[in-house]
Formats: sequence, C-alpha cells, structure tokens
Amino acid sequence: MILYHGSDQIIKTPELRSSTRTLDFGAGFYTTTNKEQAVNFAVKVYTRSIREGIAPKGKFISVYEVDYEKIKQELDVLHFKSADESWLDFVMANRRNTYNSKKYDVIYGPVANDTIYRTLIAFEDDVLSTEDTIARLKVRQLFDQMTFVSEHSLSFLKYSDFIEVQND
Repeated sequence: MILYHGSDQIIKTPELRSSTRTLDFGAGFYTTTNKEQAVNFAVKVYTRSIREGIAPKGKFISVYEVDYEKIKQELDVLHFKSADESWLDFVMANRRNTYNSKKYDVIYGPVANDTIYRTLIAFEDDVLSTEDTIARLKVRQLFDQMTFVSEHSLSFLKYSDFIEVQND
C-alpha cells in the first residue's frame, strides 16, 4: 500500500509530536492513500506556517510504502470502514479532547475534511441528530487517513520518495 503525507518539508523519518490541535484520530502521524488529500494538507500546512511567521521550505508530499496486512497482524489497529456512528463518536471524542479509552497503534478510516467538519460542528451544537449527521456524511466523498499513533507503528512506514507541490 502507498501512503502520502503532506507537509511543508520532506519527512524521511516520521516521528510523533505533541499537538495543540484536536484532530480526528488524536495525536499521531497522519497519512492517506489519496494523493489529492495529501496535496491539500501540504498547502494547508504551508499556509499555516506562513501565518505563524515560520519560513516553510515548500509544499511536499512524502511517499511511504507499508504492508497493511502485516500491520493488521502485528499491531493493534482500529479500522473504520465508513463514517458510521462509532466513527462519529470516536472523532468527536478526539476533537473534544475527551477520548480516554483503549489506545491503538494505528487508526484507519475516513477523514473529516473542512466541509465535513461543518457537519460535525452542527452535530456538536445539537443542530443535527446522530442519524442526520451520518446521512449527510454518506453523501460526501470522504478521503481516508491512516494515523500512526505509537512509536513502534512508525517502523512500518518505509520512506520511498517525495513530490514537490508546484504553485498554481
């Protein structure tokens, strides 16, 4: 399986870093099988760096190879096949920074992009029910994300290349 990671730098050796942002699957090293999603994230990270007064090196997609079957055999994996109620509960707990249940090595499933996040906010504000929220998510094209949460899980990522994202 090929995975992509979008950033303002090339990441040959992934590492876990603490973050002040609340993310779908909590703290971890985020990747995707969708190159377009990685490009979008590289642009987002690049833009955020500029806003924060940091001089980014560029917009890059780091490319990795992984053996997902081996990961499933050797690591503790949480895999959401769709944006269902259990995925919604997990994402909301992480975004609220209230998740305190089982720890996993790798978490794989749909990504709540900016458009999806507006739906999640409506759910969080009790504007949408669980059923309405899931119904809205099912009509959206959801990209995936594979998040490496433990130090040991990072050893399964094999860096292979990078792609520089050109300015439009």
